[in-house]
Amino acid sequence: MNEKFSKLGFYPADILLPNKDVDMEKWAVVACDQFTSEPEYWERVEKTVGDAPSTLRLILPEANLKAPNVDEFIADINASMEKYLKENIFETLKDSLIYIERGQSDGKIRHGLIGMVDLDQYDFTPGSGALIRATEGTVLDRIPPRARVRRNAPIELPHVMLLIDDPEKTVIEPLTAASGEMETLYDFDLMQNGGHIRGYKLTDRQVDAVADALEGLTSDEAMQKKYGVSGVAPLLFAVGDGNHSLATAKACYEEQKKGKTPQEYLALPSRFALVEVVNNHDDALQFEPIHRVLFGVDHEKFMNAFRAAYPNAYEGQGNGHTIEFVWNGESHFITVPDPKVQLAVGTLQGVIDQYLKDNGGEVDYIHGDDVTRELGSKPGNMGFLLPAMGKEQLFKTVMADGVLPRKTFSMGHAQDKRYYIEARKIVK
Repeated sequence: MNEKFSKLGFYPADILLPNKDVDMEKWAVVACDQFTSEPEYWERVEKTVGDAPSTLRLILPEANLKAPNVDEFIADINASMEKYLKENIFETLKDSLIYIERGQSDGKIRHGLIGMVDLDQYDFTPGSGALIRATEGTVLDRIPPRARVRRNAPIELPHVMLLIDDPEKTVIEPLTAASGEMETLYDFDLMQNGGHIRGYKLTDRQVDAVADALEGLTSDEAMQKKYGVSGVAPLLFAVGDGNHSLATAKACYEEQKKGKTPQEYLALPSRFALVEVVNNHDDALQFEPIHRVLFGVDHEKFMNAFRAAYPNAYEGQGNGHTIEFVWNGESHFITVPDPKVQLAVGTLQGVIDQYLKDNGGEVDYIHGDDVTRELGSKPGNMGFLLPAMGKEQLFKTVMADGVLPRKTFSMGHAQDKRYYIEARKIVK
C-alpha cells in the first residue's frame, strides 16, 4: 500500500474491471438510487442487457428495496457476484487509481478519480472532525436494508461521489492534460442517455503527484486561506452523492470489527470502500436547490410559526436569508436578517419540522421552480423556493454547522449520476 496516502484516508486500490470480451455498454448501469419512481426505466435496462454480463445483476435498484421478494433479489445478486468471479469476468488492476472523463447530458465533461477510502477515517456524525464527512444528516433507518445487500457480498460497486475543495485545481485537473501518458482502460457510450465515459490508469508518478496535492489541501495554511480557521481538524473529503451507501459500508465494517484485535480488523478488505473523487470546483458540477412543498397546511398558522421562530423577520427581500413562499397562486418573500446558520434551507427546515410535529401535514422535496410554484399554489398547500447554494459554501457550512439540512442540494440530473463500471473485492 502506497504510504504517501497514509495520512489522507484515500488510497490506490485493487480495482476489478470486466475483461475485454464484455460489452461495456451493457455492463454499465446507472446508480441504484436513481429512477426509483420510474419502473419503466429499469424495464428498458433489463431489455437492453438481456443475458449479457452486466452490473445490473450485481446491484439492487432501490425501486425494489421494499419488494416482497427482496431477499430473493439479494440472494441472486450475491450468486451473480460469485459466478462472475468464478468465470473470470473480471481482471484486476493492482494498486491503481483511475482517472475518468464523463460526458454529461448537457455536453460538459466531469473529471473524476477512482480510488478507495479508509472507513476508519470517515464519520457521518454531525460535528465530526474526521477527514471524510457526510454533508447532510444520515437517516439511520435507511442503513439496515442496504446492509442486507452488502453483508454477504464478495464485491462492492461504488456510486459514492466524494468532493474535494480544490479551487486552485491541483489534484485532478493536471491529469486532464496528461491523459496521453496513461493507459486507456475503457471508452464507450453509456446506455439510456447516460452520455459517454473514458477511463485511464494513472502512472506511478501521477499517483505520487495526487498524494502530494491532496496533502496540500489538508495543511493549516489551506484551512486559513479557504475557511479563515486555524488549528482545526481538516476536512478533505465531503460526501456529494451516495451518503447512505457509504454509511452502510461503514456499518458493515463496524459489524465485522467486533471480537477482532486491531491487527485483525485493520487488515479486513471491508475497511475500505471504492469511491469517485470529484473537485467541488469542476465546471461540469452543478448544484441545484431542492425546494419544499407542504401539503395540508394552514398558511397563516405556518407564517405565525415562522415569525415566532424569527421575531425580527420581515416581509420582502433584503440582506440575510430571503425565502420565497407560494400559496393561492401568489408569491411572497420573507427575510431573516441575522440568521443563526449558514444556509437559508437551514433557517426554513427547522420551522417546517416543528410545524409538522405540532400540526401534522406532509412535506415533499421538489426539483424545479415551476413544479414547486404549481404544487404550492393548490388549495391547502404551500411552496418554498430556496436559493441555490454556492459551491464555495459547501465545505464552509459543513465545518461550521456540522452537516447541511437534508435535501439541501442536488448534483446534476439522474442520467448524469455515476454508472457502475469498477468493482472491488471486500472479502479475502
